[in-house]
Amino acid sequence: MNIEPKNALRPGGGLLLVDVQKDFCPGGRLAIDNGDAVVPVLNQWIEAALARGIPVYASRDWHPRGHPSFADQGGKWPPHCLADSDGARFHPGLRLPESAVIITKGVRFDQDQNSVFDQTGFAARLRRDGVTSLWVGGLALDVCVLATVLDALREGFAVKLIRDGTRPVSEARGRDALRRMQEAGAEII
Repeated sequence: MNIEPKNALRPGGGLLLVDVQKDFCPGGRLAIDNGDAVVPVLNQWIEAALARGIPVYASRDWHPRGHPSFADQGGKWPPHCLADSDGARFHPGLRLPESAVIITKGVRFDQDQNSVFDQTGFAARLRRDGVTSLWVGGLALDVCVLATVLDALREGFAVKLIRDGTRPVSEARGRDALRRMQEAGAEII
C-alpha cells in the first residue's frame, strides 16, 4: 500500500525514526546496504508530521565501550554507535526538528536494548503525549525496527511500518521481519 505522508498522519499518531545514525549508513562501522536511502523518505514524513502537529520521536544507539553486543565481548556486531562518537550522530541529512523527542538506548553494560521500548520509559511518554498509533521507519528493519514494532504492538499501540523508510541488514531476514510484524498486527505501507 502506498500512502502519502501528508494524507496519512492523524491526531493521536506519532512518527518514530529508529536509529538513523551514521554508523548504520554507508561508510559507517555497521553499514547497512543503502541505509542512507531512508533519509529522504523519512524527511518527507517529518515534514508532514510537523505540518499536522504530530510528534516526532527518534531513537539512537548510544553504546558504552565494551558493550555486550560487540563481537569482542561475545556479541554479534562490530563496535558501533559509541556514545559521543561521530558514528553515533544522526545522519547529517536527516532533518530532525528541535522538537523531536530523542530516546537513547543500548546504554546498559549487561544487555543489549534493540527495542526503543526496552527499559526506556518510551511507552509511558507516548501515553502522556496522547499517542495511540505509530508510524515507524529507520534502521535496521530486521533488528531494531523489528524489536521496536513488536514491542509497540505488545504495548497496545497500532503500528504502521513505512516500508520505503527502512532497510534490513540481510534481505532474507528482512523478509522474515516483515512477515513477523504483519502476523503480530502491524500494517506495512
